[in-house]
Amino acid sequence: MPRISAATVAEHHAQQRQALVRAARGLLEGGDAEAVTFAAVARATGLARNSVYKYFPGRPELLAAVVEDALPRWTDAIDAGMTAARTPRERIAAYVSAQLELVRSGEHRIARALAGVRDARLVRESAGRVHGALLTPLTDALTELGEEDPRRTALLLQGIVNAATTAIEAGDDYAAVSERAVGMAVRAVTGGP
Repeated sequence: MPRISAATVAEHHAQQRQALVRAARGLLEGGDAEAVTFAAVARATGLARNSVYKYFPGRPELLAAVVEDALPRWTDAIDAGMTAARTPRERIAAYVSAQLELVRSGEHRIARALAGVRDARLVRESAGRVHGALLTPLTDALTELGEEDPRRTALLLQGIVNAATTAIEAGDDYAAVSERAVGMAVRAVTGGP
């Protein structure tokens, strides 16, 4: 029987699964989703390649798990910024700023690498759930502001974040892009300066 490195088999399984997700994430940080193979992930974790199949039936499930694993980092950063804000206007600014700071920190590289995955239905579904969760605090702030259609407005404001992300990743000045994106988002909703 294989040795386990946890108090229970279930804990060991969860630890191994998390190690595989982290290894896949590490490979994705290089910017090439094709580098994430079961052989490469197994090498990075010290497992046999066929052992990876005990945790993930295929590569799409592993990549989807990487997307799901990133969600808490994004939601925690957004929640922290929005919680510290005192007004709905400041919460909108914090929403945009938090996401762009994550882009600057390199957290978005994984999403960019995953964009090129072929046959990525599961990855797209996971990304859709992640984006939906990210919009919730913004939708709540917009509702507090009395926005007529908060969900649609949140999606449009996310478009500003997406455009700013593209600019930052293309090498544009982070401070200038971030300041402009925050200003545009706040003005779009409040009509103020």
